[in-house]
Amino acid sequence: MVSLHPLLDNGITPGSGSFPGGTLKCLCPSSPVEITLTTNVAHNHACGCSKCWKPAGALFSIVGVVPRNELSVTANGDKLVIVDESAVIQRYACKECGTHLYGRIEKEHPFYGLDFVHAELSEEEGWQEPQFAAFVSSVIEQGFDPAKIGEVRARFRELGLETYDSLSPPLMDAIAAWTGRKNGKLPAAA
Repeated sequence: MVSLHPLLDNGITPGSGSFPGGTLKCLCPSSPVEITLTTNVAHNHACGCSKCWKPAGALFSIVGVVPRNELSVTANGDKLVIVDESAVIQRYACKECGTHLYGRIEKEHPFYGLDFVHAELSEEEGWQEPQFAAFVSSVIEQGFDPAKIGEVRARFRELGLETYDSLSPPLMDAIAAWTGRKNGKLPAAA
């Protein structure tokens, strides 16, 4: 069986709809960077893109979003650096251990106002479980054997997760609606 991610390989643990958020920490053994989220993540998913942080040995990352006003850096923020300042998502990582703590979009974009986070960096339980798998084919670009991608998609189906080579239909619809409003083809959002 193909290994996807430690949080997926033994089955998915359901989250709690009433989970209030918690603390995420980098992997430094002392003085970790800490961020606090005052809400649960949304749109949590397995991501195969080459930009998202993955734990050692993982083929996919697990990433969700929170409104940016629900995230605060609460310890050792001086250790954070932006991984790639030219990227749309400004990924803030610990300069000592390399763990990505959050990603923020600072320019006009359909997901402006949402921060991307890895809830697996929390010791608390109750975070929303992964809902789908995105950018699945992108793992091939990173060296995964194309002849085995069917095994990856089959494993996701066994876990009950739809696979996409972009984002889920509701997120793609949100992008299209934002673009339609921006170009005047749809009325402004209420």
